[in-house]
Amino acid sequence: MAGDLKMTEELDGIGGRLRAERTKAGISQRELARRLGLSASLISQLESGLSKPSVGTLYAIVTELDLSLDKLLRGDENAGRDDGVAGSSGNNGRGSPLVHPEMRKVIDLASGVRWEQLTADTEEGVDFLHAIYEVGGASTPDESLMRHHGREYGYVVSGKMGIQLGFELLELEPGDSIAFDSTEPHRLFNMGDEPVHAIWFVVGRGADDRAHGD
Repeated sequence: MAGDLKMTEELDGIGGRLRAERTKAGISQRELARRLGLSASLISQLESGLSKPSVGTLYAIVTELDLSLDKLLRGDENAGRDDGVAGSSGNNGRGSPLVHPEMRKVIDLASGVRWEQLTADTEEGVDFLHAIYEVGGASTPDESLMRHHGREYGYVVSGKMGIQLGFELLELEPGDSIAFDSTEPHRLFNMGDEPVHAIWFVVGRGADDRAHGD
């Protein structure tokens, strides 16, 4: 289907953009892996598109490379464009603030998590997402917690989401919302028998003096 092809092409480009940004920063795969507490082979697999990162791993990488999620998803497709027709097919253009569902930039992550970007253009320091956690899906693939700069705001549309926030376990059902400091260790996961759909907003993630996912 066209939508599946579009998604595949976007995912194929993410590894290459991660590699390009790492190279631009003058950091080797081994050094990046060392800084993040990961294996160099995992970094290689992520850059070649052979593996998908978890939410925690992705946040750690883009924070270390000072890279926004928007730039990761879009690349440089808007650079130098002022004709209102930015980017490739499916982009609604720099001039329009409207984003139809089929126009969203999408990234599938490890452990059954999908992010759909809800903004039309670059929003500096802001991640505005439709987050989908499949049954068994989680922000980290095991019981480890992640942390990063910023503050998160979430609203559960459907399904039952669990949030481990420090030592506290919270259960969110449809209509529930939450706000918390992202520097507090946390883990998001589906704790029900149907997919979780949530609207997620992270602001200030790109602060200096970074904290990485565990």
